[in-house]
Amino acid sequence: MKFQKIVCVDYTKLEPWAIEALQEMSEEKVVVYHDEPGSKEETLQRISNADAVLVSWKTEIPEYIIEQCPNLKYIGMACSLYDDASANVAVKFARSKGITVTGIRDYGDPGVAEFIVSELVRLFHGLGEYQWKEMPVELTDKKIGVIGLGVTGQLLAKCLLPFGTDLYYYSRTRKKDLENEITYLPLKELMKTVDVISLHLPKNTLTLKAPEFELFGTGKILINTSLGLPFEESAFSNWIKKEGNFAIFDGDGKKQLSKETEKLLRVITTPKSAGWAAETQRRLSEKVLDNVRDFLQ
Repeated sequence: MKFQKIVCVDYTKLEPWAIEALQEMSEEKVVVYHDEPGSKEETLQRISNADAVLVSWKTEIPEYIIEQCPNLKYIGMACSLYDDASANVAVKFARSKGITVTGIRDYGDPGVAEFIVSELVRLFHGLGEYQWKEMPVELTDKKIGVIGLGVTGQLLAKCLLPFGTDLYYYSRTRKKDLENEITYLPLKELMKTVDVISLHLPKNTLTLKAPEFELFGTGKILINTSLGLPFEESAFSNWIKKEGNFAIFDGDGKKQLSKETEKLLRVITTPKSAGWAAETQRRLSEKVLDNVRDFLQ
């Protein structure tokens, strides 16, 4: 079984060999775009009469578009699909129309964990623009909290354990099988307890507001590598202005951060996504292809 026509509606980052593999699953030539559509209308034009679409997290495919694409049978998200609320595709609506929607998981997590550990070491030891304390300090005995103990959060915890850190977490669902190495705390208790918070949450998840930042206090570090801001920006802005507070963002984590807030003192950012490397691209390509093959079989 093959699709009649497959379209990669934006830059999905699939490797060339993966595009070649897709061609074997399409009657017509696979159409590949290397940029983001400038509007919903352009997205619609790119999909055209395709029965299969692949899309990155950067392009929205809402109900408006799905309604006008009667040939669509399959939407493959070349990105994470945690739940409907955080997806850039109208997943429930698509499925109600008989369209299969798939996403991938666990493809960029090692790079994110590496980034967080390396940036903490740089800040602790003053190897970059800033130094956390007056004297350089080690990770040993530092109280680090993870909000969102999914694959990335768990991997980060495993990376930090050999350094002798005290690890705590808050998550919507308890991970009791992991609590011999990392301690669960309710959110407010976590904010009062730890020196460092690392956020690992889906898009459109708002967790920290002014009361939580007040509990967090001063002389602390916040890290965000989530796809979006899991906190109120105004509350964060007030918190970061207090002496001794620092924040670390990768390219994905800062994407929705205003330029004014990004320029504040002690806000450390990088334009690059921490979760992107050669290994990431290979895993993404393999997982997207597996989903397409599974559908056709």
